[in-house]
Amino acid sequence: MEAFKHKQSAKGPSLFLLSKWGARHERLTAGFTGRDGGVSEAPWSSLNMGLHVGDLDEAVIANRRLLTDAVGWPFESWTCAEQVHGNRVYQVTEAEKGRGRATLNDVLKDCDAIMTDVPGVLLASFYADCVPLYFFDPEHDAIALAHAGWKGTVQQIATETIQAMVNAYGTNPQALLAAIGPSISACCYEVDGPVINQVEQLLESLGLKGEEAETMLKPAGIDKANLDLKEINRQIMIKAGILPIRIELTEWCTGCRRDLFFSHRKEGGMTGRMASWIGIRER
Repeated sequence: MEAFKHKQSAKGPSLFLLSKWGARHERLTAGFTGRDGGVSEAPWSSLNMGLHVGDLDEAVIANRRLLTDAVGWPFESWTCAEQVHGNRVYQVTEAEKGRGRATLNDVLKDCDAIMTDVPGVLLASFYADCVPLYFFDPEHDAIALAHAGWKGTVQQIATETIQAMVNAYGTNPQALLAAIGPSISACCYEVDGPVINQVEQLLESLGLKGEEAETMLKPAGIDKANLDLKEINRQIMIKAGILPIRIELTEWCTGCRRDLFFSHRKEGGMTGRMASWIGIRER
């Protein structure tokens, strides 16, 4: 069953809700935006969430407000980072609440994962094919988001995020809930030699070999392969201690469904960005 349920109203933003988590934990909100229901003009039309892609700042801010309004959160709670395809994890405190919501001038610098245990902070990060990773520790009311392109995946950003939560909040990985959101799937993601070599080393380090590894890095001609970043990140989560039954895995492909999502690869780089979000309401 698909974990990210599509919700589209006539006048609202296109949202993909992590509805199972929300149903079980009433203070939690988590999900992913689509490309429709915003105010941005082409080539970012219409629900572009990224301030860094050339769109008008006022359009992006309006789109972000559409999301916070739709989920019933104040815009001031929106907190986000500057993503650099690394594996650094940043702990968001009350003092950082709202950083990056309306300008790049105060965005959290150089980190692809953000986490917090502060109620009322809405974490957000941005995508146009890369893999959004969600983490929720219900024992400590701690949450995290990680942005995993192929570089972040090879650097095991999922493991870094889990370990950061263990260190900061006392998280037990076996008690963690995790989710892997809409992103490009193997069917649309062909890579070449330099990427293949690094992914092969990662798979070997994870103990994944032979046919099992080939399902995640499937040969597609000379020095080419189709890469399944979603499944690789799921395997990284499992190796880091998260129980498989506690990991939600989407089937949405941003490459196949350009009617619903932006795709950097399929649209030649000139496109908008979706946002992942997660937050725990104040009591």
